Amino acid sequence: MEAKGYHVAVVGATGAVGQQMLQTLEKRNFPISKLTLLSSERSAGTKITFRNEEYIVQAATPNSFEGVQIALFSAGGSVSKQLAPEAVKRGAIVVDNTSAYRMDENVPLVVPEVNEEELRNHNGIIANPNCSTIQMVVALEPLRKQYGLNKVIVSTYQAVSGAGAAAINELKQQAQAILNGEEYTPEILPVKGDEKHYQIAFNAIPQIDKFQDNGFTFEEMKMINETKKIMSMPKLQVAATCVRLPVETGHSESVYVELDQNDVSVDQVKELLRDSDGVTLQDDPSQQIYPMPAHCVGKNDVFVGRIRKDLDRENGFHMWIVSDNLLKGAAWNSVQIAESLVKLQLV
Repeated sequence: MEAKGYHVAVVGATGAVGQQMLQTLEKRNFPISKLTLLSSERSAGTKITFRNEEYIVQAATPNSFEGVQIALFSAGGSVSKQLAPEAVKRGAIVVDNTSAYRMDENVPLVVPEVNEEELRNHNGIIANPNCSTIQMVVALEPLRKQYGLNKVIVSTYQAVSGAGAAAINELKQQAQAILNGEEYTPEILPVKGDEKHYQIAFNAIPQIDKFQDNGFTFEEMKMINETKKIMSMPKLQVAATCVRLPVETGHSESVYVELDQNDVSVDQVKELLRDSDGVTLQDDPSQQIYPMPAHCVGKNDVFVGRIRKDLDRENGFHMWIVSDNLLKGAAWNSVQIAESLVKLQLV
């Protein structure tokens, strides 16, 4: 990466993902000449230390983006809708970590290990996919390239951090209350804006985001539509069931895929994934080695294990995919996109 520094803005700097973005920028030694930290009016004035320097978070307005070259957004879809075009008007490239622009046909939806070249087609805004989609496509792309892909069925086991800091607090307080034999009224999960809220501690909730008319939730439809867009496979058969578990960080997925070829062995799939960018293979059933969310926290890779052939379909494979949803699922993928923009000389 060249030594030149960039004026970078982080929108939503005080949130869980914003904090991870800053830690990732620092860890990766991303070339920054000037840093602007932005948030809602409510969080403005917060002090944040970055590279041993103290910054005061400002309230985000259109004029906050004067001179900004790269703006990383993670402050909610409505903020992105309102401010991303304003940032672009002022010359910034926006990497948006909300669902606001993901399915916009004029906006590239990018996972660098899968479709980095799509960055060349940006018109100022680049969308960061849904966390559960990102980790799945990183593991599936090598298979698609080598053997072809025609069907994907995924069940997710998603951490509460995907629903924000308030959901993490709810999990901890609820668990403590239940252990103490106390009453606790859920207020956040499955969806803060929905009518009913359910206990997440010691439970599994088969609803992430609101239900759509077709019986799938919005989260499930995000996975279905985003996978097709990222892989440029509009006819790919994809189905998803998304479940929230009482895990703080790290999404897990049980994925069934059907390849275009029938004569592929488990060893070939393992070998392929072992050598793939951004993937760590953890797969030795004889030693009970497989990925788990508790072990992936703080790591950038996507972890894959439990790879086995379907018992009835020659071209069917099952696998288990785990990743830190705040890192590869959000902050790291966003910073990776920024690194790719520098590498491809697009900024």
